[in-house]
Amino acid sequence: MRVMKNVKQSNVNIHRDSWVEINLDYLAQNTKNIRAISPENTKLLAVVKADAYGHGAVMLAPTLLASGADMLGVASIDEGADLRNAKITADILVLGAVPVWAVESAVKLDLAISIFSKEHILACRQAFERTGKKPKVHVKLDTGMNRIGVAVEEAVDFINEVRNSDFIDFKGVFTHLANAEIREKTNLQIEKWNSVISKIDTNGLLLHILNTAGQMCYRVPNSNMQRAGIALYGLYPDFPPDGEKHIPQLKQILSLKGRIVHIHEAKDHEGVSYGHTYIAHGTRKIATVPLGYADGIPRGLSNKIFGVLNGKKVPQIGNITMDQMMFDITGIDAQLGDVITLLDKNNSIDDWAKILGTINYELTCRLKVRLPRVYTR
Repeated sequence: MRVMKNVKQSNVNIHRDSWVEINLDYLAQNTKNIRAISPENTKLLAVVKADAYGHGAVMLAPTLLASGADMLGVASIDEGADLRNAKITADILVLGAVPVWAVESAVKLDLAISIFSKEHILACRQAFERTGKKPKVHVKLDTGMNRIGVAVEEAVDFINEVRNSDFIDFKGVFTHLANAEIREKTNLQIEKWNSVISKIDTNGLLLHILNTAGQMCYRVPNSNMQRAGIALYGLYPDFPPDGEKHIPQLKQILSLKGRIVHIHEAKDHEGVSYGHTYIAHGTRKIATVPLGYADGIPRGLSNKIFGVLNGKKVPQIGNITMDQMMFDITGIDAQLGDVITLLDKNNSIDDWAKILGTINYELTCRLKVRLPRVYTR
């Protein structure tokens, strides 16, 4: 990984002819724009789980924190450990379920954990007895996601028990929206949230219910922190079609590029790639780029996407293979080493997601398998 200022395509010096570029200036501006739509005195948790959705958590964390994020959210203790090993000292919350046997590790790494069971409370006591340090915890409520969390009916008693445990450093309460794009369902979750929060002592607690879509489409008085995820990286979640919205301007921070490693001609009626799903009509000029499904580009995109070469769109042709793909560059003046851009701020990964019937989150996470990262400003 490297950070490069004012990087030029021809000057990228890595050991592969394909790579991902991450624009840290766009990341900073996205973060500031997200903060700008937040209610006054509301904190911002930047979600960097799954290696910042495939963008590189260690490299992005300093920019996020310098641009307005108050703390970071990860999925596991190992992800938190990666940030601590990189000398990131900010508050970090493990949003996922932490094994009871790993609570002590979280304490030693100064990570806050999500708890929602009696077993968690017992593990916190044991970790305190062994380390002399109180585990930092956020109680997770299940208001309708049916994934993890303490049931709403049991939540007040559970929270009071946590509050009264002198071996726990009680930091917050949170839940997660399952259908932020559907107001009726989301409003039911907010009602359940309010039914719990209104019955507990919230003094000194961080209260967070709104995720990226929730932050842009709802206002919940009983909360003082919001969690931003995919929007940080310049991509939008699904929104409800009705009601007030607070949508910031965002730029996709990720670009995907590859150099041409081979140029040749396919004659009339010749097939390209496995299965010959593309047949040339007339002589076609073909460029090969070393990018494939092992790099996280789904094979289902074959013959359905395009790249940009010297300012012109070029269709991808033939089945995407494990390590390579081909483009029809007929009529374009190109040479070996020229760069084809598949994704950037003007070519959204949302287009790929629509083709595949999936979400942008899934695809950004896939692109981290073996592609080098180049960080630019």
